[in-house]
Amino acid sequence: MTPVPPLPAQATWHDTGTSVFCHAVRAGGRWWVLRLNHFPEHPLYTLFIDAQVVGDIDDVPDGWRLRPGAALPVLTASERAEVLALMAGLGPYGAEAGAPCAGDWCTCDLLTDEYAARLNTPPADPASP
Repeated sequence: MTPVPPLPAQATWHDTGTSVFCHAVRAGGRWWVLRLNHFPEHPLYTLFIDAQVVGDIDDVPDGWRLRPGAALPVLTASERAEVLALMAGLGPYGAEAGAPCAGDWCTCDLLTDEYAARLNTPPADPASP
């Protein structure tokens, strides 16, 4: 795996409201997006920067300030739409390499763009759909 780049100091992860691309942050004008994979069959996360795969991550770096269960700010509706459009087609593990996972033991085939766009939690911001 490519070494994970350090997250810029002022960058803050946001909840996307989706269980596929669960966290995103705009850093240096680029979208960093974490795809939550079907663990333990695949690594826990895959990191993308502007829809380009950086690599797989099982342990989030401490400097990212991203803790399990921690409340995160929520993306606005327009930011969420931008992230989902950017990540279109990248829901299944391996899609970034042109070989989406299709194993009988995995649910990656369910991770369509429509599935990724479904809200998994009500938005914290009433302005978000």
